[in-house]
Amino acid sequence: MKKILILFLVVSSTTFGQKKLDKLLDKWNTRNVPYISVETLAMPKTDAILLDAREENEFNISHLENAICVGYDNFKIKETIAKLPKDKNAKIVVYCSLGIRSETVAHKLIQEGYTNVYNLYGGIFEWKNADFKVIDTLGKSTEKVHTFNKSWSKWLKKGEKVY
Repeated sequence: MKKILILFLVVSSTTFGQKKLDKLLDKWNTRNVPYISVETLAMPKTDAILLDAREENEFNISHLENAICVGYDNFKIKETIAKLPKDKNAKIVVYCSLGIRSETVAHKLIQEGYTNVYNLYGGIFEWKNADFKVIDTLGKSTEKVHTFNKSWSKWLKKGEKVY
């Protein structure tokens, strides 16, 4: 009975947390880019080009392995396209802290004709919350995640908050 209660509490809190995140993303996003979950992205056969739509100072604290920092405030579509394969059907996943800035960047890629572009649901925060690895600029695993500012940091449940 105790195990069932614990399982119920874990599932309930996860579902409640996801509903709150859905509400936040609905407030800021238009859903003009499909989401991909952190679990799907983490699967071994999910081969995708990763673009980090956070600023360089955030990226330098930690990022997903093999991600390319493209930024947001000074995002340049032509510079980004130069880093991508010529095949506009290549799978591209754009992420940021939670999935707000990344939607804007991903949508610009879609407007340029890329057909297989996704926004990482919950961004690097959900990635880390799911216990997936992030790395620093030296390529070493780290617990640190830049949380943009104190108010946004509430969405990061695991890892060390940096802002």
